Amino acid sequence: MTNNDILKKLRVALKLHDTDIVKILALVDFHMTTSQVNDLFRKEDHPKYMEAGDQVLRNFLNGLVIHLRGPMPQKN
Repeated sequence: MTNNDILKKLRVALKLHDTDIVKILALVDFHMTTSQVNDLFRKEDHPKYMEAGDQVLRNFLNGLVIHLRGPMPQKN
């Protein structure tokens, strides 16, 4: 299973749009445009297909934690 497959399954399971994914990535200061995110979900034989690297998946998962749970509280 590739990183793109994992992102696709999470997008469907959580009912996320491409703009939601851009906002989630921005929570961890990882910036992608909507068209770049859209390229991640294309078929592998499409000319504009982009493979999601480990960094993209890692930042998405970290941003998703913040999106669902909220930011970590400040420690005293």
